[in-house]
Amino acid sequence: MTPPAPHLPDTGPGTGPGGPLRRMCWIFPDRESTRTGAMWKHYFWDMYAEVAEAMGMSWTRHSPDAVTVDGTDLRRPRVYVDDQEVTPQDTLFVTALYSLPYQSMDVFNQYALYAVLEQAGFYLPFPPQASLIGNDKLATLLHLADSPVPPIPSVRIGSGRDVGKHLYEVALGGMTYPAIVKPAGWCGGGGINLARSAEDVRGLASLAQGGDTTLVVQPYLGDGTVDHRVYVVDGKPYALLKRIPEDGSPVANASRGGTMRFADIPDELAAATAWFAERLPIPFFCVDFLHDGERYWFSELEPDGVIAPDFDDPNRSVQRDVTRARFTAYRDAHAKWLADRGEAPTTAEPEAS
Repeated sequence: MTPPAPHLPDTGPGTGPGGPLRRMCWIFPDRESTRTGAMWKHYFWDMYAEVAEAMGMSWTRHSPDAVTVDGTDLRRPRVYVDDQEVTPQDTLFVTALYSLPYQSMDVFNQYALYAVLEQAGFYLPFPPQASLIGNDKLATLLHLADSPVPPIPSVRIGSGRDVGKHLYEVALGGMTYPAIVKPAGWCGGGGINLARSAEDVRGLASLAQGGDTTLVVQPYLGDGTVDHRVYVVDGKPYALLKRIPEDGSPVANASRGGTMRFADIPDELAAATAWFAERLPIPFFCVDFLHDGERYWFSELEPDGVIAPDFDDPNRSVQRDVTRARFTAYRDAHAKWLADRGEAPTTAEPEAS
């Protein structure tokens, strides 16, 4: 395993360049099963909280309904997480949009809350528009169409009540088969299928109709296509996770049997990162590239991409390092945001007992 570059230095507990950041609140639909929640907690949530605490901050996870906003004074809205008041000076919200099938009823509440928090003056590492672009795979490719690494050709089709009329096929005339058919807005490799003909696409579209799921159709790059996730911190390539598919699988995600390891960042992808960072001026994001054995293809953007564990290291040193770098970038960006606004650091006044 090749570790990433040394992590960004801490400047003291809870401080960036003058940064008063104390809380990072991750807004995430609270709909995980008991099994899945336990897995996420072990692999990610506990690690995030531990790294944040070592930096003098807290990292907590909240469903959208945990946030209450008192807007009776529009010049000074008061925001509460559960029953604790938070302020733009001491708190940031992580607001990447999640839209897995069991979260679909939360999508509007998530997106509306993100807009409210932005208007209430909070710093969001993922502004609502960036989250929306990152969630829909074709929106991502259109926004980054001039990528130095060519985007995968894609067709986006709906799957509503008229899907049986096959009207979407007007856009599939140039598609080659086999093709990948996948949801436009899910994550983790869920719902990705291999279609060997237009008839297979019809069948998959009819299944997607059951959940009103929008699909993306892309040419299949071939067996053994390897996924490369580049973690971008402060506009620079920080680490790379290489994901290799299981034999016979069209997708390299761990949820589908793929294996993962951290590796060196290829020069081509390191050079491309500067281009992506110019168009995505946010402190942390991931870019996924696919390699078909001959060339790289730009696949998708992950604003809140999973920082995977390095399973062969009991200390999970690389995961810990990338997480620390991410949180340091958040803290420093928040401090700069405050300074640019000319605001003095403040915290919510404690309530009288």
